[in-house]
Amino acid sequence: MADLPSLTRKQLHSAAQRCLALQRDGQDLHSKRPFAALLLAPDNETQLMSSLSLSHVRHAECELARNAADNYSWDYLARCTMVSTWEPCAMCAGTIYWAHIGRLVYLASEKTLQQVIGAGNQENLTLDLPCRDVFRAGQTGVQVIGPLAEEGWEEKVVRDSERYWNSR
Repeated sequence: MADLPSLTRKQLHSAAQRCLALQRDGQDLHSKRPFAALLLAPDNETQLMSSLSLSHVRHAECELARNAADNYSWDYLARCTMVSTWEPCAMCAGTIYWAHIGRLVYLASEKTLQQVIGAGNQENLTLDLPCRDVFRAGQTGVQVIGPLAEEGWEEKVVRDSERYWNSR
């Protein structure tokens, strides 16, 4: 794992706030599913890019990781942080790993998502495979922070996401 700059509480709060706002705007302005991700530069403040969920197979984290890998060097991405409203699924975790993004912060867990959407939801068939397990199986490390229960981030993501899932 690359030398990652420390992430302060203030930087974490700011990034979480921006990511949740992105998810809200995705739903309200673009009729997107309630998933959002953004990429922070090594300074942990500059937002390099962001993505929304485009479909049930084009998740926000995958889209962002692929775009980042196409636009930034391997060594640079190893010092960057992806922030996601939800814990990345196994597909997204694999893409984050292959893109060589050094740190992941997620606000709400995959297990919580399954509780919100219910079992058997064809639009999002959750996997009981934590992203930490996917990363642990790799040859390089990804630092993981999440879910963010402090300051109520997980609850905020759930409340915002329920607007979408309850309308289905």
